[in-house]
Amino acid sequence: METISLKLELLNPTKAKKEMYKEMTNINTSFANWLLEYQGLKDATSKVYKLFSDGKFPSAIVNQTIREVKSKKNNQKAKVFRRFWCGFNNQNLKVEKENNLYKVSFPTLEKRVGVPVVIETYQTHWLDKVLEGKAKQGAAELYEKKGRWYVSISISFEPKIPKFESIKPPIMGIDVGLNYLAVAMVGTTSLFFKGNEAAFIRRKYASKRRVLGQNKKLDAIRKSKNKESQWMKELNHVISRKIVNFALENGVRLIRMEDLTGIRKTAKSKKEAGRNLHSWAQYQLQTFIEYKAKMEGMEVQYVNPYNTSQMCKCGYVDKNNRNRHLFQCGKCGYKSHADVNAGLNISKCVSGISKKKKAS
Repeated sequence: METISLKLELLNPTKAKKEMYKEMTNINTSFANWLLEYQGLKDATSKVYKLFSDGKFPSAIVNQTIREVKSKKNNQKAKVFRRFWCGFNNQNLKVEKENNLYKVSFPTLEKRVGVPVVIETYQTHWLDKVLEGKAKQGAAELYEKKGRWYVSISISFEPKIPKFESIKPPIMGIDVGLNYLAVAMVGTTSLFFKGNEAAFIRRKYASKRRVLGQNKKLDAIRKSKNKESQWMKELNHVISRKIVNFALENGVRLIRMEDLTGIRKTAKSKKEAGRNLHSWAQYQLQTFIEYKAKMEGMEVQYVNPYNTSQMCKCGYVDKNNRNRHLFQCGKCGYKSHADVNAGLNISKCVSGISKKKKAS
């Protein structure tokens, strides 16, 4: 079974509902911290809440909090939880659909409520699978971020079992960059995604925010950032789907990508640091590729990024081998597009599998 997590935004909750969700969070945080010190935690049940408080609180949340605190206590480095969001299991939080409107229902301080949620196109696929019984809904969490309330739901599914005609299926290597958002390589076949449109959109939003900043319009700046993030997210979904389809067309069974964790601190040259993709958008793109590939039964590995942009197929490594988009080996004279060469090196795992990051 593979697992993904869907983040669903609650659709325009009232001020009273938001205040209630905050109160639930505060109560649950206090209860979780009380449990950390409770000697009978190992055998605790929902009845233990009466020892903590005389107030009413949904037993569904109490039970989930007890389970999570038990699990986290041994790994809890801080003495207290700063915030402990309300959690639900798959029996207490339900996904529902009525007149093409998706909503989630869960117990609250007042009663069980059914709340409409904002759904993105790709999320309907997963919610429909849950409703049809083709995917299993797991634990869920109610949380707030920047004034907006969300429900995060884990979903488990059985990946497809692909049929491969080749005894040794080809491996895809994916190089991510700034000028080219992604270059996917399978053998000598490549798929390019230019980054000029994304760069234009980002400059456009950045310029707009500078003007808004001069006028001190903070709400408008936040909305601008959200619009930019949403645009980039949709683009990443399109790119990741095309890459996975490309992999399927070429009989790929294993996809390899660079682990870019911490590369800004360890890069030896400005060029190497410049081509690393450290923003949320590139991490998101890799995440989308990973879960979509796993849906199709493909394996995903992360490799060490070092030397992937500087190594020639003959094995010679030199930072001068790469000059922007051109790769030319200083030893054997081999020429190629720099990102194509990097993609091939990633597919060959020239620097080994990363120990920092593994496909989840």
